[in-house]
Amino acid sequence: MTDALSPDLDLTPVIAEQPHPLLFATVSGAHLYGFPSRDSDVDLRGAHLLPAADLVGLHEPEETRSRMWTRDGVEMDLVTHDLRKFVRLMLRRNGYVLEQLLSPLVAHTGDTHRELVSLAPDVLTGHHAHHYRGFAATQWRLFGRTGELKPLLYTFRALLTGIRLMRAGEVQAHLPTLLAEVPEAPGYLAELIDAKAEREHGPADVEHARVSGDVERLHALLDTAQDASALPDAPRAHDALHDLLVRARLEG
Repeated sequence: MTDALSPDLDLTPVIAEQPHPLLFATVSGAHLYGFPSRDSDVDLRGAHLLPAADLVGLHEPEETRSRMWTRDGVEMDLVTHDLRKFVRLMLRRNGYVLEQLLSPLVAHTGDTHRELVSLAPDVLTGHHAHHYRGFAATQWRLFGRTGELKPLLYTFRALLTGIRLMRAGEVQAHLPTLLAEVPEAPGYLAELIDAKAEREHGPADVEHARVSGDVERLHALLDTAQDASALPDAPRAHDALHDLLVRARLEG
């Protein structure tokens, strides 16, 4: 992984321990969003491939697998879904899994990953705005309870990602980039990103009325962007993803 925003990860030992092939793993969370702290965990997300025999019998397959370990005092968290579950999540208008798939912070990749990435534009719909609207609302409530900077930045990041997606048809999860690409983004977010770098769970030194007004304004912008979006109502990649899944399972 060569991106300057990401830690230098060697997943070779972890990959070797996996009982089934790891198709890809990328960095998500605060590192992807552009505001990691010195003590941030490293969130790795991806997909693995179960053998066909695990899916045709009576036993429920282990579709989601997690692995946690510590490296140099930093907690590493790897969560992967079987390819079928991952594809189904893609088709459910889940912005979170698309961010994982399209993350530029790639720790492990392969042909299946690259094909999934190529199909991602045909999964995007105008209804993905609901994901970002809901995620922002959840993080805003968390900020209201804790007063911490982290959920506040997550709130703004989700809204700006949703606005950018509705306007440009692209998934952009990196908050510093969004500040340049969405003109209506509050300018003070750059200072909050710098403050977040010092401490993962520090308090937000902000004027609540001001940020509340900006959150409300961005929600309205997301509504407007969704209404005007050229994105389709339904994913167009269903058949292509089905073919990819069947091919990967049979070849695997």
